[in-house]
Amino acid sequence: MSDLIDLVRAELSIPVDPRAAAMAQAIAAQYPGTARAVLFYGSCLRETQLDGLMLDFYLIVSDYGDAYPKRWMAVANRLIPPNVFPFQHDGLIAKYAVLSEADFHRLNGAETRNVSVWARFAQPSRLVWAVDDTAKSRAVAAVARAAPALLAAAGPVDGEAPLDWWRRAFALTYSVELRAERTNRAQSVVDSDAERYARFSIPAMAAIPTGARSGGWARRRLEGKALSIVRLAKASLTYAGGIDYLAWKINRHAGTKIEIKPWQRRWPLIAALTLVPRLMKSGAIR
Repeated sequence: MSDLIDLVRAELSIPVDPRAAAMAQAIAAQYPGTARAVLFYGSCLRETQLDGLMLDFYLIVSDYGDAYPKRWMAVANRLIPPNVFPFQHDGLIAKYAVLSEADFHRLNGAETRNVSVWARFAQPSRLVWAVDDTAKSRAVAAVARAAPALLAAAGPVDGEAPLDWWRRAFALTYSVELRAERTNRAQSVVDSDAERYARFSIPAMAAIPTGARSGGWARRRLEGKALSIVRLAKASLTYAGGIDYLAWKINRHAGTKIEIKPWQRRWPLIAALTLVPRLMKSGAIR
């Protein structure tokens, strides 16, 4: 595991666009006394021009109760993690998800059937802000759990090349969520940085926990899609302009032309649920 932790620590430390780093600091500043770390992840890591894109961050906090002035927001984050919020800074736009240190560690592990966190952090990310060295070390340790969890869940196949194991594993995770992604997305994730995944392969395989279970993907799909619907419903209440973001995300990835009507903004919870059949019809849900 130490080899993998060293690789993760080095990758998380790679510098990012100064504007992305400034945005991370601004996000953390909204949560004084409870912000622990901010991670930058997603496709924008590979972009040199950030204008017009939506950046993705995870904010790690010490405690949900201390993070929110309203108790129901803390309860929502605890019961259906994460809460997601829009953010703007220095001309850039972003969204950030909020998790506690304990949940971030747990949801990156092989003991968690839900794929949403470890599937993302098995991919490259950057630790762009941390309150202190302890918070930094905990973030590194949590992220280091993600790649072994991904590979363990997919399980090995005799004679399969390591990069194909990664590709198959990511393809399985995309099948679990209501994700508006093209069918070749899993392959492109690996092929866009094949050297990185080759370098991570042996350490990640060696770090797979003893007794970690593979398979169970039919159950993961049922639970994952149901949870995705619940999260969409929750986001329509917690995310300002969430219904517009949802339509933008679907249009961007699935090539559709959904336009939000006034009644959908007035009743975002119902509107979010009505978009699910549209996703299915478009073929974006796999």
